[in-house]
Amino acid sequence: MQAATDYRFNVYDMMSSLVYSRAVHPCSKSKTYDEVLPKLFESAGFSLDQIYTGLEYLGMEYEKVIEIYNHQVNLKYKFDTSHTYFDCTNFYFEIDREDDFRRKGPSKENRHEPLVGLGLLLDANQIPIGMKLYPGNQSEKPVMRDVIDGLKSRNNISGRTIQVADKGLNCGNNIMHALKEKDGYIFSKSVKTLSEKEKVWVLLPNDYREIKNRNGDVLYKIKECIDDFEYEIDDEKTERKRKVTITEKRVVTFNPALAKKQIHEINKLVEKAQNLKASQAKKSEYGECAKFVNFVSADKKGKETGGKVKVTMNDQAIDKARKLAGYNMIVTSELKMSDQEIYKAYHNLWRIEESFRIMKSELDARPAYLQKEETITGHFLICYLTVLLTRLLQFKVLENKYCSGEIFAFIRDFRVAKISDRKYMNLARNSVFIKDLAEKTGLSLTSYFLTNGHIKKMLSHRF
Repeated sequence: MQAATDYRFNVYDMMSSLVYSRAVHPCSKSKTYDEVLPKLFESAGFSLDQIYTGLEYLGMEYEKVIEIYNHQVNLKYKFDTSHTYFDCTNFYFEIDREDDFRRKGPSKENRHEPLVGLGLLLDANQIPIGMKLYPGNQSEKPVMRDVIDGLKSRNNISGRTIQVADKGLNCGNNIMHALKEKDGYIFSKSVKTLSEKEKVWVLLPNDYREIKNRNGDVLYKIKECIDDFEYEIDDEKTERKRKVTITEKRVVTFNPALAKKQIHEINKLVEKAQNLKASQAKKSEYGECAKFVNFVSADKKGKETGGKVKVTMNDQAIDKARKLAGYNMIVTSELKMSDQEIYKAYHNLWRIEESFRIMKSELDARPAYLQKEETITGHFLICYLTVLLTRLLQFKVLENKYCSGEIFAFIRDFRVAKISDRKYMNLARNSVFIKDLAEKTGLSLTSYFLTNGHIKKMLSHRF
């Protein structure tokens, strides 16, 4: 790839330096250039313009770069695509005007600035294997199909995979696409959107099994059924909606702790709605608690007119919300999988949320200050590669004995001070993590005095 450009700098070295900088001290590219790159032990000789140029190039070729990394990771550790976990998030930009890429849309953090969406795919062992960026005003549902199809074709992934995703990606088109590709799916489904007949089944105490912990406390109750269910999909030929019937398994759980939490939240919203009603607040002030009130045009006698709006509490909606608190549903094509296997497979989805949290918190991926679509994509590629390498270290090398926070704490704390041409002082604080890593690698990570030889051995170490 380098040979196909006329760049007078090494693109790989620049990319590596940006990955290290993002892990050590995430900040803007100009601050990275001024304050972080010079402090890396092997400082890179790039100008700021070259960094932006290289980032733009990486953004244009990000799918190729991910393909290369996937190839190398797979040689060493082997991806497990029997289950793939997929979810989307978005990142905001502190700008007022939209462009073709940064668009205003539904924000995961209730922000009003223009957004860029990012879809992330993990394998069964929670290792990232693909990402896709898309404009912030686009639906995330088609992104799932694009990422999985592209990944399979680029990386020659064959065989059946079970796609695991949250309720936001559960739609007839995604389900039909998975089945058409001879794949399976495990999606969550909101119990609030079920038909009345299905809600009755969910609330019936029949057939629930209690899952308890070692002390005999009930963690959750679970039951399942297999039946034919109707979905609405887009017909490509007629460009209209049509209904299809699919045989699937539905697993419903009731979590007492979750029920208690959700009822507390419902009660807070009801109390807020009652206070707003008493103070004769405007409809626009109700926000989320508007779902628990009725707005009716009425006169002084309470008769409906086209005039003044009368606010009444929607007791039916409040009662329904309280009854359904604590219930969750999972729908799946895997008719032969037990309800416990389905439950466990779905609940590993929290790992993808953790990967997003690493990007947003540990790597400070937003807000981004870049302007061009390609440089923005290059920025998120750097964040993605940093997450990928951290996850390999966490899950494959350290066998999931340490959380990502401990790993980043070590990365950011490991510093040396030069005291002579050949000698350095190790300023890193002592910890259980650094002791275990020193023992595992045989490196002098806990020594106070370090030589050039010690540090070169660290930098050239391969797990």
